Amino acid sequence: MRNYELLSIIKPNIDSEEFDKLVVKIEEAIVALDGKVTSTDKMGRKKLSYDIKDFRDGYFVVHNFEMDPAQVAKFNRQLRLNENVLRIMLLETSEVKA
Repeated sequence: MRNYELLSIIKPNIDSEEFDKLVVKIEEAIVALDGKVTSTDKMGRKKLSYDIKDFRDGYFVVHNFEMDPAQVAKFNRQLRLNENVLRIMLLETSEVKA
């Protein structure tokens, strides 16, 4: 298991109930792939530095989680297929052992 950090930008035109459901759906996708969510930070609605799919702002969410590296590609694909997710950035945050 390795540690990862996921930054998601969600479409701003969804209501708060849909937004909360989408955050839970992302967490459930992590757990379904034998991962473990360690923290979730809903950063709120922020202005984007450039338009993404004709949107000038979006909801930012950061998930920290643990997952087997073999499952990350499946998880990444699931996120990219979600129409309410504008952009994602997935980083491995595991410490490098010397």
